[in-house]
Amino acid sequence: MHSVTVRQCVILLENTATHTLPLSLILCGDKPFVAWLMREMQRFGVEEFVFLTSRYSQDIATAVENIGDFLPRFAKITISVTQPEVGTGGALHHARSHLQERFFLCSANALFSCNLARFLTAARSSHWMLLRQAGPHDKQARMRFEAGNLVSFCGDIEANDQQLINAGLYLFDASICELLTEVCSLEWDVIPRLVENQNLRGMPLTGDFYSFENGSALEKVLGQMSQRLRRPAVFLDRDGVINRDFGWVGTKERFEWEPGAREAIARLCDSGYHVFIVTNQSGIARGFYSENDLVMLMDWVMDSIREYGGTVDDWRYCPMHPEAAIEQYRGYSADRKPEPGMILDLLKRWELDPMCCVVFGDQPTDMQAAKAAGLQSVMIGPESLSDLVPKLNISSYENELLERPRHGIGR
Repeated sequence: MHSVTVRQCVILLENTATHTLPLSLILCGDKPFVAWLMREMQRFGVEEFVFLTSRYSQDIATAVENIGDFLPRFAKITISVTQPEVGTGGALHHARSHLQERFFLCSANALFSCNLARFLTAARSSHWMLLRQAGPHDKQARMRFEAGNLVSFCGDIEANDQQLINAGLYLFDASICELLTEVCSLEWDVIPRLVENQNLRGMPLTGDFYSFENGSALEKVLGQMSQRLRRPAVFLDRDGVINRDFGWVGTKERFEWEPGAREAIARLCDSGYHVFIVTNQSGIARGFYSENDLVMLMDWVMDSIREYGGTVDDWRYCPMHPEAAIEQYRGYSADRKPEPGMILDLLKRWELDPMCCVVFGDQPTDMQAAKAAGLQSVMIGPESLSDLVPKLNISSYENELLERPRHGIGR
């Protein structure tokens, strides 16, 4: 089975001739607007971004290059420049040598706060459009589907008419290039052909959707999204929490899921939580497997979690051990639990509030690392992650956790 994770996002940079920079690249608050979009995409496995623009200047190039400084994870960033008259489809045609087999496409002035893993689970092949419920002020065309395929746009939305409309995010495979020409419009040329051929599917997701057209609208959007995107977070130990602890599990062959763990992670993601994994990996220090083995295993683990509708936003591991068989891994590390280094690094990179975070682990060292980082903690055992998550009122996590002292919750 192919990976459900999509690792590339193509972003259409808006053309605003009245500003030196497009509004999406201007620093608003503590980061450019488009950095919020890229940050959300990174949560679901996107590692590469391609900007399509018909305006190019050194200011734009510098602003795009500097976006990486605002992101929690490293990203490869490319700019593809075309002439304005080629249209959005022509811009994508011009960038076709940069495109991966599957890629997201969206506008730089749009933003989503929803569990995109649910979209990835459904949209494993062909061409897809993310849908949302129309709001009272939305006037986009409604969508009509037959057997899951979009077959027509049904006119304007009337006030309070709760119908599905385009959320502004597409998931294409490389065959879209067969429909592109040097000068064409995605909206008026390519999408209608996909609809005519019944080759565009759609999936609705609940969540928050933001976009702007001018500076005042951007300020309003930033006010609306500021709290939604400053998410609470769950930190998970790995062995004994999401998989059976057989001792130094570093390969897929020895990895066995804890029952219900992936479903529990999906539930957390649906509820708007960041999910991170922090794991000691002394099996590397002992020579049982390599760091490359671990990275390959974790790529598979995170893709498998996304197949179940959840995601792991980021992860950290520590291969160090005081009695390592391999000399380069022998010694003390502030990252090795019970030290809090891995947790503190994620708190900083993802700009998290420790008061809104919780650690799930099955060892006293997990609880000690949480306490040292200023986080709450929950001990796994005898109840599993899948037992505990449904019992917690995850809309008010902190109150529920504080009511469960028998699970080792403490500051």
